[in-house]
Amino acid sequence: MANIKVFENKKIRTQWNEKEEDWYFSVVDVVAILTDSPNPRNYWKVLKHRLLKEGSELVTNCNR
Repeated sequence: MANIKVFENKKIRTQWNEKEEDWYFSVVDVVAILTDSPNPRNYWKVLKHRLLKEGSELVTNCNR
């Protein structure tokens, strides 16, 4: 079940995983809040690419 959380009057899409008892948050929504980027999806895409080039495995290869 998807939920919406509000942080500083901005919405963040979330998902509760009952099996793992853990919350998942939309990275794009968080990036939008933290950076005030006009295009948070592109910001995240570039950041993921840079992290992978540096050898970081913080992100998985998955579609939206």
